[in-house]
Amino acid sequence: MVLPTEIPSPTQGVWYLGPVPLRAYALCILAGILVAVWLTQRRLAARGGDPERVIDVAMWAVPFGIVGGRLYHVISSPQAYFGEGGHPVDALKIWNGGLGIWGAVALGALGAWIGCRRSGVSYLDFADALAPGLIIAQAIGRWGNWFNNELYGGPTDLPWALQIHEWDATTGKAVRDAGGQAVVLGSYHPTFLYESLWCLGVAALLVWADRRFRLRPGQVFALYVMGYTLGRVWIEMMRVDQANHVLGLRLNVWTSLLVFAFGLAWFVLARRQSRSVSTADPMESHTSE
Repeated sequence: MVLPTEIPSPTQGVWYLGPVPLRAYALCILAGILVAVWLTQRRLAARGGDPERVIDVAMWAVPFGIVGGRLYHVISSPQAYFGEGGHPVDALKIWNGGLGIWGAVALGALGAWIGCRRSGVSYLDFADALAPGLIIAQAIGRWGNWFNNELYGGPTDLPWALQIHEWDATTGKAVRDAGGQAVVLGSYHPTFLYESLWCLGVAALLVWADRRFRLRPGQVFALYVMGYTLGRVWIEMMRVDQANHVLGLRLNVWTSLLVFAFGLAWFVLARRQSRSVSTADPMESHTSE
């Protein structure tokens, strides 16, 4: 059956190099990390920092972020692992997909703080240098969902509809019928693509705002938090994958709203703190003279 779709989905998400599996999901995450590290090095150097320190901080932030992302996913969707028919050991199979951005950012931030402390890097300067690269990494990582045929929106016949196959997460391949053809479930909104494009737009906004305005330490990262969560709210509401709901809304929608409020408060407080310091500086300078 040929469906009216303009965006095909892969029928395979894992390849073998001898006995070693190469998983598209993991490769997308890795590519995102490499881009984030490279861009953060350039931005930290422009702020007068040592770009080599970015690797030192990343050695703490990346593993913390991966663990945090997996923990958030498992905690927010426990039925797949601990519910009826679930297998707890599957919670460890990160290669099948399932990283929650909020857990990744939260524990990744803790890892970055430890790395900054050990490397002598300003935490807020590092966060501001990281923000555009981080959201670009998210844009790249979302393509892992495309390879896995997962996290799509509702049915649609729009020209950019996404063809989705029945998927076997164990083999990393589409299920095939008796004739050897990949089984097609239908055409759906490509929410992975919407989010990827949104993230790239937010990255451009962050770079522009950082150059155009006199932002205070921490405000670029706060803008990242607000920009991403705004997009995540409407994209999350389009998705049809199984999710827990609170008061009729998906859990990730509530999380996005709460994190947006946190980012807004952070942005405002960073501005006020800087104003209070700048107001006190002239008196301190006069006294020292």
